[in-house]
Amino acid sequence: MRSPRELVGGAPAAVYPIGFDGRELPAQEGQSIAAVLWAAGILSWRTTREGGAPRGAFCGIGACYDCLVTVNGRPNQRACLVPARPGDTVTTQEGTGHADLAL
Repeated sequence: MRSPRELVGGAPAAVYPIGFDGRELPAQEGQSIAAVLWAAGILSWRTTREGGAPRGAFCGIGACYDCLVTVNGRPNQRACLVPARPGDTVTTQEGTGHADLAL
């Protein structure tokens, strides 16, 4: 039995690290941040503004905003749309992502 990768003639992509909440995770070229987190078994990386309920990817196409993370200090980035780049620092987003602004 052949694998899907063999059927399309694919080859393994380069692997590089990204940081998530102090952990180093392996990312492959072309993966979204959500895909990197899923591959590491991480299903929740945001809390809601009201009540602090955990959230992660829901729609996977950037329409619902459930997958918001802070990337390199920029809050409200949609993990399902943002490509992982070598050396990225991703952190769980709490609420609006602007707590440090004291709004």
